[in-house]
Amino acid sequence: MSRSVLITGAGSGIGAACARRLASQGWQVTLVGRRQAALEQVALATDGLVLAGDAADSATWPGFIAQVRERFGGLDAVIACAGGHGLGRAGDIDDAAWREALRSNLDSAFHTARACLPLLRERRGSLVLLGSIASLAAGPEVCGYTTAKHALVGLTRSLARDYGPDGVRVNCVCPGWVRTPMADQEMQALMSHYQEDLEAAYQRVSADVPLRRAASSDEIAAVCQFLVGNDASIVTGAVITADGGATVVDVPTLAYTRLASQP
Repeated sequence: MSRSVLITGAGSGIGAACARRLASQGWQVTLVGRRQAALEQVALATDGLVLAGDAADSATWPGFIAQVRERFGGLDAVIACAGGHGLGRAGDIDDAAWREALRSNLDSAFHTARACLPLLRERRGSLVLLGSIASLAAGPEVCGYTTAKHALVGLTRSLARDYGPDGVRVNCVCPGWVRTPMADQEMQALMSHYQEDLEAAYQRVSADVPLRRAASSDEIAAVCQFLVGNDASIVTGAVITADGGATVVDVPTLAYTRLASQP
């Protein structure tokens, strides 16, 4: 029997890469996202079931789950990639921006998990939540994003603790910079300020990362593929960093690294 996976945020970036990778391995793919046209493009390459709607809206899920059950009979895995921004310092964010940061990054994962858990319990399936290195550390002026991504780690651990006895595994993947359309957009400020191209901007944000580069979407999809597969059968409640080594850097010692590199 073919395995079935549902992916949110599947229209582009990491979500689309997960869909393509798993479909190539014989998985039946359900594609969830807000942009119908983008999902349909991914569906052409994956023969996926397109479900256009907002993963953060609980009202969308009963209909989605009914369609998944009718088409595929159930779910073996869920990869929750839907997310968004959350810019600004705490003192500068208005109520609407704060709620949207939590909604797009945390509520989307919670409603996805809650709706899909009955199907995952039936097949002793696996759930992967897409966090970020912002789940572990704080960048400048991204209070909403950082708070929501930190909360995803707590959600991961709570789900793993509560549903492990049912055979459901839950893990969180925390990428660093990944070359996606959203990250490309974030590079625009650097490109404009330094009058440089996209490649130079990515090199700039990766200058102190041990591997000296951003990840590709497919590299993160490969981590997700491992976590939903049988080879990760004992892995649950884990927070897997996939950041090129960014979070192992001792920031106060960077001055010595730069000193050593000078003639």
